[in-house]
Amino acid sequence: MSTARDPRPLTGEPLALDLLNTRWNRDGVVQDLLADTDGLAVWLAANGLAGTHPSGAAALDHLRAAREAIKAAVDGAPEQAAPLVDAVLEHGRIRARLTAAGPAEEPEFADPAWGPAWLAARNYLELLTRAPERIRSCAGGHCILYFFDTSRNGTRRWCSMAACGNRAKASRHYARSKEN
Repeated sequence: MSTARDPRPLTGEPLALDLLNTRWNRDGVVQDLLADTDGLAVWLAANGLAGTHPSGAAALDHLRAAREAIKAAVDGAPEQAAPLVDAVLEHGRIRARLTAAGPAEEPEFADPAWGPAWLAARNYLELLTRAPERIRSCAGGHCILYFFDTSRNGTRRWCSMAACGNRAKASRHYARSKEN
């Protein structure tokens, strides 16, 4: 299990969007948490998946494939991205069971290395079922982060009010003060 600090500016989003947020912009340079297995370990730990899923090179490759598939689906035409997401989902399934506590559903994977990627793709489907219009990319100029808008009125525009939102408001204020 990794003890490294998660360097990303936005964490805590639903799993699919948190996977997209493994790439972010820092001073105009794109950073990638999934550049190596150390970053994978950080991401798994941040999402409560460490210790229950493999953290090797195969899992990293599968997770990168899932990230690209979900990004294509969020940013592009769903009909073109659907085969990419489906290709990830082909590596797992939900198994329905009856347990002592009652009905249960649990994911199964033919290859455990697909687990984190499959869970992220499955989570994307859940977000689409729940509220697809609330899956958003940040409106901040150079920001490449995504979030699930949980605001009451559904009008959130920035990944973070403290970062991108503040920059946008400061920029508007500066522009107004120059006009006067």
